Amino acid sequence: MRNGFLACLLFASLGVAAEAPMVRLETSAGNIDIELHSDAAPQTAANFLDLVDGNFYDGLVFHRVVANFVIQAGGYDAQLNYREPPRQVPNESRNGLANRRGTVAMARLADPHSADAQFYINVNDNAHLDPQGGGFGYTVFGRVAAGMETVTDIELTDTEVRNRMAGVPVTPVVIHRARRLTATD
Repeated sequence: MRNGFLACLLFASLGVAAEAPMVRLETSAGNIDIELHSDAAPQTAANFLDLVDGNFYDGLVFHRVVANFVIQAGGYDAQLNYREPPRQVPNESRNGLANRRGTVAMARLADPHSADAQFYINVNDNAHLDPQGGGFGYTVFGRVAAGMETVTDIELTDTEVRNRMAGVPVTPVVIHRARRLTATD
């Protein structure tokens, strides 16, 4: 931790901006590259990267697809078996980032601090998911940097109700692999 802090100080003193972490979702529909906003949502981004590094998302599917709203993943495999996440993260939705088309945010339950591993990609501007008044919204922690055409293909896939879950793609859209991108990728 201390070395990371010292590296940040060194980059800042040299006027060099640290590169934003990038993650590639290699899906059955194509690749989606996500740029993480670690500066605005540090705990959420760190949790996401930890799950990526631990191969948590590998083999999971986009289990909720709602045209003109969101595509959601991070909780279920192709048979809709739930994968238990290791932890929850505090809500960081008051970070100035909005649920706009192409942004990536954490799904949660009614408890604003219940986000764990499930995330969604906004396929429309969804201001109603942002903090309202003094309340919490849904934490935006990244944006699609490449692969919006894949996001659109997923959004437009045929869906059905399965296991009492609406918006499940008829043909599963599988995350084969989630990995960090390096400068050479």
